[in-house]
Amino acid sequence: MKRRVRLFAISTCGWCKRTKRLLDKLGIQAEVTDVDLLEGEAKQAARDEVARVNPRRSYPTMIVGEGEDERIIVGFDEAKIEEALKE
Repeated sequence: MKRRVRLFAISTCGWCKRTKRLLDKLGIQAEVTDVDLLEGEAKQAARDEVARVNPRRSYPTMIVGEGEDERIIVGFDEAKIEEALKE
């Protein structure tokens, strides 16, 4: 069963772009949200979701899995990302 992968990013962020490229290279279909390109309620909802898992509210923030199996990766850490995606 494939795990849900969500990436919250900023469109101009270099680390966010590297994370997107890594996901592409690994063949991972992630739900990518460029928070800075959203407006209104959608932007606030994305910010709230990032704050739930990352109190610093920094980007990129990736959520792998859901519920009790959720893994959070903050920043670009290739080893952690690959490890989380293999589980």
